[in-house]
Amino acid sequence: MFDITTNEHNQEGIIILKRPLDYETKKAYTFKVEAANAHLDPRFQSFGAFKDTATVKINVLDVDEPPVFNKPSYVMDVYEDTPAGTIIGAVTAQDLDASSSPVRYSIDWKSDLDSYFDIDPVEGTISTNELLDRESVAQHNISIVATKLNSPVLTSRVAVTVHVLDINEFPPELASPYETFVCENSKVGQVIQIFGAKDQDVPNAGQQFSFRTPKEDVKNKNFTIRDFGNNTAGIVTKRSGFRRRLQEIYFLPVVIEDNGYPPKSSTGTLTIRVCGCELDGSLLTCSAEAIFLPVGLSTGALVAILLCIIILLVIVVLYVGLRRQKKKETLMSSKEDIRDNVIHYDDEGGGEEDTHAFDMGTLRNPKVVKENLFRRDVKPEMKQGPRPPASQDSADIRDFINQRLKEHDTDNSAPPYDSLATYAYEGDGSVAESLSSIESLALDFEEDYDYLSEWGPRFKTLAGIFGEQSETQSNSTNTENTH
Repeated sequence: MFDITTNEHNQEGIIILKRPLDYETKKAYTFKVEAANAHLDPRFQSFGAFKDTATVKINVLDVDEPPVFNKPSYVMDVYEDTPAGTIIGAVTAQDLDASSSPVRYSIDWKSDLDSYFDIDPVEGTISTNELLDRESVAQHNISIVATKLNSPVLTSRVAVTVHVLDINEFPPELASPYETFVCENSKVGQVIQIFGAKDQDVPNAGQQFSFRTPKEDVKNKNFTIRDFGNNTAGIVTKRSGFRRRLQEIYFLPVVIEDNGYPPKSSTGTLTIRVCGCELDGSLLTCSAEAIFLPVGLSTGALVAILLCIIILLVIVVLYVGLRRQKKKETLMSSKEDIRDNVIHYDDEGGGEEDTHAFDMGTLRNPKVVKENLFRRDVKPEMKQGPRPPASQDSADIRDFINQRLKEHDTDNSAPPYDSLATYAYEGDGSVAESLSSIESLALDFEEDYDYLSEWGPRFKTLAGIFGEQSETQSNSTNTENTH
């Protein structure tokens, strides 16, 4: 605890403290100090030993100290489903001074900002203030402060670590969405995929996952599940001869169960795609469209063919567009071209309702001037005037007009307003005379076609044909007269 050195200047012995003192442990120390003459004179050796001893007693004075915890740190465990207000542990500190002042406990708020815990200020018991979630915070580190009641300035701290223990509240699931495929040339009993599981709960020591096929899928004739016992399983084929044309995708359910308490399980689904493979099992393609493509064509060749087709389509579209543009330019007059262009309009008449395009009244009396023309699709203006009296000799005309009038009155497709209906009728005594060609048959034999030869060289062939017919007819007439 102590040491002593000599001051060479004044020959004093200096006592030095080697270790810290604790009044509560030992209140006084007693030891002897020896002083000896380092330089002896031979003449005085017979007078004595030339050294002396003295007893030194050191009293340790009491100093007011902060409280002391009985442990340097504390570790506590609590399950995440522990109800709020449950005591999870306690800390203890005491005042070692002679006064033995009471101690009060508190939690440093900086170490527990969310107020998950609470502490009894007198007893030092720590309890939960709300439900803990291991998936959110797995470990809490808080600091407990002990303070002397008679001297609040003197405080001490201790670290408390709270481990949140996991409970089995989440079922296991597939570790990842596996991209599984089976070759068309696969064999029976072949393992085509190895998969594992994961759990949001922290697995305890020795936790195991088990894999199996659901009961309703035991009779699956295509695939089965094989549990390897090391938290992994495999998909095994139960037959061979898979064909993409028949079925491209298979779905295989799998039940995953953990060994927690209570045990949790879930059912996942594995998607298996049928693909084309090499003889060594390397993947070629899984595309369904590739089944109908010619064998031996590479991807580059297919891309080149598609590009060629696209280019041809673009050329055809451009060609058709240019053709249409040229046709429009020939129909429309150009600003630079001042010549007169003949423009053809393929326009059809409006049918029998279009009285502007054709009027039967012209055939009955071509000398009549059409002064008032009406269209059936335009509402005419109503004009009132005296009706001409019907002739006594036109009873058949009246019957014809009445019959047509009844037809128009019962016609459901007629316009919803009054319209003018023109009825053309040809009878005896027409100013235009008869239009029939039957009565002109007798005049054909007396027709003289000599005037065709006067029309020029273009009608030479026509004049020759009708000239021969005229000579033949005259000869046959002369023959008949001779007889």
